[in-house]
Amino acid sequence: MTIGNTDAQQSQPSILSFVKDLPNLCSLAGLACTILAIYFSILGVYYAAMIGMIWAVAFDWADGLIARRMKGRTGNDRAFGGQLDVLIDIVSYGVTPAVLLLSYGRFEPLFLVGAFVMLAASAIRLSYFSTFGLSPGAKYTGLALDNNSIILVFIFLFESLFSQETFSVVLYASGVWLAILNISQIKTPKLSGKILNVYLLAIYTLAITAVYGWKLL
Repeated sequence: MTIGNTDAQQSQPSILSFVKDLPNLCSLAGLACTILAIYFSILGVYYAAMIGMIWAVAFDWADGLIARRMKGRTGNDRAFGGQLDVLIDIVSYGVTPAVLLLSYGRFEPLFLVGAFVMLAASAIRLSYFSTFGLSPGAKYTGLALDNNSIILVFIFLFESLFSQETFSVVLYASGVWLAILNISQIKTPKLSGKILNVYLLAIYTLAITAVYGWKLL
């Protein structure tokens, strides 16, 4: 019994051995962007937070694209990468928008409700996907979470046109509406699966970075 357990442990790869996998490095780069987005949201530097949010999406899409094109990846590599991706997604697309909403709402108690709805919907959405995967026709059930950041970053472009109080309501309503779509039964295509969409996201990411970078000056 003891020998068998020892052999099983020896056959397992080390935890950090997966870090050298290029798709996982890409996922971690996205996590770094997410941390920056959370950091700048708390500080109230929202334009910088928007840049972090959209780059997190870009790296999220890139890791899947790289993984699909790499040869020689084992089943363990794919399983670990999938789990890592899901865990990072809950931070990027659940925690980050929730923190953004709380910060922009000046951490008023009412905004805790919206933040919880957004985070809970993200957790439910990811748990459902981890259990059932894509629906027939290779489509997602419910709006994929990466769309949340793509849409919120776009909506924030119009922030300067409103007062802080008015836009906080817009942001609140947008976040809750996206959460409802995340856990709805609508079928949406896997946008990152098409190379054209990847190029469009790359252009969008660079454009968003340029616009918000200019706003920061």
